[in-house]
Amino acid sequence: MKKTDVLIIGGSAAGMVAAITGKNCWLDKSFILVKMQKDVMVPCGIPYIFGTLDSSQLNIMPVDNMLDKAGIESLVNEVISVETKLKIVTLDDGEKIHYDKLVIATGSLPLKPKWLKGKDLENVFVIPKDKTYLDLMKEKIKELKRIVVIGAGFIGVEFSDELKKTGHEVILVERESNILSTAFDEEISIRIIDILKSRGIKVITGNGIKEVLGTSKVEGIKLENGEIIDTDSVILSMGYLPNSDLAKKSGVYVDESGFIAVDEYMRTHEKDIFAIGDCAQKRDFITRKRVPTMLASTACAEARIAGMNLFDIRVLKTFSGTIGIYSTAIGEYAFGTAGITEKRALEEDISVVTGLFEGIDHHPGNLPETQKQTVKLIAAKYSGIILGGEVIGGKSSGELTNVIGIAIQNRITVNSLLVSQIGTHPCLTASPAAYPLIKAAEIIATKLRNL
Repeated sequence: MKKTDVLIIGGSAAGMVAAITGKNCWLDKSFILVKMQKDVMVPCGIPYIFGTLDSSQLNIMPVDNMLDKAGIESLVNEVISVETKLKIVTLDDGEKIHYDKLVIATGSLPLKPKWLKGKDLENVFVIPKDKTYLDLMKEKIKELKRIVVIGAGFIGVEFSDELKKTGHEVILVERESNILSTAFDEEISIRIIDILKSRGIKVITGNGIKEVLGTSKVEGIKLENGEIIDTDSVILSMGYLPNSDLAKKSGVYVDESGFIAVDEYMRTHEKDIFAIGDCAQKRDFITRKRVPTMLASTACAEARIAGMNLFDIRVLKTFSGTIGIYSTAIGEYAFGTAGITEKRALEEDISVVTGLFEGIDHHPGNLPETQKQTVKLIAAKYSGIILGGEVIGGKSSGELTNVIGIAIQNRITVNSLLVSQIGTHPCLTASPAAYPLIKAAEIIATKLRNL
């Protein structure tokens, strides 16, 4: 029987980072990573293989090279059972491996609602992190003209834009009143809808799918209001479920939502077993409530915490909740969000004050590639602590969103932002006299003084 100090199940972002971080921290320990496919997709890059990228081969993470350099063994196989008391896993080919520490990073699976009639018709697709499935999906879609995307989260929005680039007629359907409604407040969401429409994408909000129509293959969809839309294909981008069946079958505690329960060190209820990434339980950084956030950036943060604390907790390195940082780009526009929205704060009875500032991302504004840049900040009413932020503008919006995330995580106040020392340059940033992030903070500070 093969033996290893650390066994990691799952080869996507979380599993890879946990393995490499762990090996860097525990050089004398042996590591084995088991993944189901040789080629591992970059999760956030999947929409782009349907438009911007010519091939899925251009969206492969260099997992094997990175693991080899770190001295970590990699196996292409599937773990079918875990004997937690004996510390033994069994692989699909019958091989058994004894471990000292186990890290479960089995990810998530796309949701295909059981209630949706017609969900199994030909040309109804989901969006898994499976290269074989995605390659076949791409070949089939190539011959189709009209495509309906169900679900206007980040993946649905990105997929719609990429499919439009390759000449498809695209309709994006969202049951909520606004797209990206969990990430942005209405005033930002409306602008993103306008961007999509300007690129030729039809957007339907406040009206969800009721049924996929057809006999053997897709012929159309019926919406909740009874409207019929003819289409050649339906892409279901309705969310993901934690892939926790292996953990549950092995006796590792899974909560009522299907996530593996963990503490702030990513330890499960079973001794010497950790869980990270999409399959692991999350808590919101602000509200402390359990949330179904599934992000590669969150997964990697969890992976680093688990890797550093595999054998003992020498330094307190905990994961204090997901901030939920998202960003994307549609054409020349980019938008991002971090933390809590104003709408969510009010739903949670959190008293907040907001500031919204519209400026530009270069100075002077006549420089080439200058874009409007809008920042909305959400701060706690009585402390001025930054709780959330939303950005829309040019490509610099992505990094500005990360700055807001750092402010939230470190509980920076509005007053601290006002005295922040920033580096600016005409070609790279907004003017130091009208830096949108700081100006939004200034608006909040003025409101707080007048309370």
